[in-house]
Amino acid sequence: MTQHLQRELAKLKRKILSLCAMAEESLQMAVKALETRDSKLAKEVIERDYSIDQEEVEVEEECLKLLALHQPVAIDLRFIVAVLKINSDLERIGDLSAHIAERALVLQKSTYIPSPINLAEMADKVKVMLEASLDSLVNMDTDLARKVLTMDDHVDETYRRMYEAVIKKIQENSEEVVVYLNLLSVSRQLERIADHVTNICEDIIYMADGEIIRHQRPNAVVL
Repeated sequence: MTQHLQRELAKLKRKILSLCAMAEESLQMAVKALETRDSKLAKEVIERDYSIDQEEVEVEEECLKLLALHQPVAIDLRFIVAVLKINSDLERIGDLSAHIAERALVLQKSTYIPSPINLAEMADKVKVMLEASLDSLVNMDTDLARKVLTMDDHVDETYRRMYEAVIKKIQENSEEVVVYLNLLSVSRQLERIADHVTNICEDIIYMADGEIIRHQRPNAVVL
């Protein structure tokens, strides 16, 4: 029974890593669609969100089956519980990437106006966070997971500056309010993705060490 459970857990890990790769690719595609105003790529991101949703359902069903059939304990139980939570966060990252792609479609039809805050830099920071969180999951590297947590405050601060800058731009040029609001929406989706990445890192730490840190605040550093 134990060997069978370990085989099933290995299968579950492969499935969650596959979903990780899908979510990461969707974010990268959405950001590229935004930067290049590529409507075809944006539509592809929106369409592939259904595949991420389906994969998320399959992973959840697999977790529930393992809990019901094997009644795991200790680290095996923590692994399944963490995968259930990470699974949900990855699905939301897919949704938010699709939202960015939708904003890219709107902006593609509008007059090009540069963002008051460097969205490409913000997106790069979020992509680095997501990539590092997935590396942490693959290697069970809690030190890397904790490092990712310190990056979230920087993303939050960038969003705050974006909000203030957009309000100012709208006051100066109300004719372009739609463009500025869509740019603000993109920054908001990026900020929310970063929040989901921090959730993933917190769950990796719980999975590996059994430590619940979601109500703790690490000292923020700008990396």
